Amino acid sequence: MSSEKVEILASSTPPKNRKPEWLRVKLPVGTEYTNVRNIVTEHQLHTICQSGNCPNMGECWGAGTATFMILGNICTRSCGFCAVATGKPLPADLKEPERVAHSVKLMKVKHCVITSVDRDDLKDGGSGIWAETVKKIREVSPQTKLETLIPDFKGDWDNLQKIIDVAPDIVSHNLETVKRLTKQVRIQAKYDRSLEVLARLKQGGMKTKSGIMLGLGETKEEVEETLHDLRIAGVDVVTIGQYLQPTPNHLPVAEFVHPNTFKAHKEFGLKLGFQFVESGPLVRSSYHAEKHIF
Repeated sequence: MSSEKVEILASSTPPKNRKPEWLRVKLPVGTEYTNVRNIVTEHQLHTICQSGNCPNMGECWGAGTATFMILGNICTRSCGFCAVATGKPLPADLKEPERVAHSVKLMKVKHCVITSVDRDDLKDGGSGIWAETVKKIREVSPQTKLETLIPDFKGDWDNLQKIIDVAPDIVSHNLETVKRLTKQVRIQAKYDRSLEVLARLKQGGMKTKSGIMLGLGETKEEVEETLHDLRIAGVDVVTIGQYLQPTPNHLPVAEFVHPNTFKAHKEFGLKLGFQFVESGPLVRSSYHAEKHIF
């Protein structure tokens, strides 16, 4: 990494209640990072990079990648790993796509990742705002590559089709964990439904991407089974990172997985045929996103 380095140690995994050395990062630096940070601060823009305290923020901003969250900041689901507030969201803001597009242009983002909360309260699951956001960004910043990290829309395939119709450069939907742990980690989600979302995206001609977290109690065999399932669904890119407990009220970390294990999973994934496998303790969904367009 350019702006932050991960120290990978060969020591044994430390006690589960203490973060190991390999999860420590240097503060982000660099001219491009500073420019983007100043724009975000001056114009009070909202990025997941900052609000989520992403450890890769400096590197991503330095590469011209930023992640925006649409459809509010209150989710209708209560996943055991996610710090986003759960409750009754405000009505969808029809002017949001234009504001996000303006932000992308202002920040001169080269690769834009759009994500959202789950909006099970909306008839269309928010898919209309999703599609309009992609259209507006293309209007004002046609050179920007677009990645959409979408929800499952509760398996409503008409809503999913709206994403396919606007054809982002790559579409991501995270499986998050192995099948056995899905009900515990993603309470209202379904493992097989997420796989079908990814398969339908691929059938619709999309480049597809998914991500999983380690350290929730999964086994090596379960991780390999999950990677195999993702390849059967036609997924092109996979990210594998370390789960970190956001608050004491969320699922505890069962294990801080050693970097050597992440390396082994990457090698296994590449042998399965993924175009890209980003695998490491600090890897997040948008890590190296700008490199996943092929």
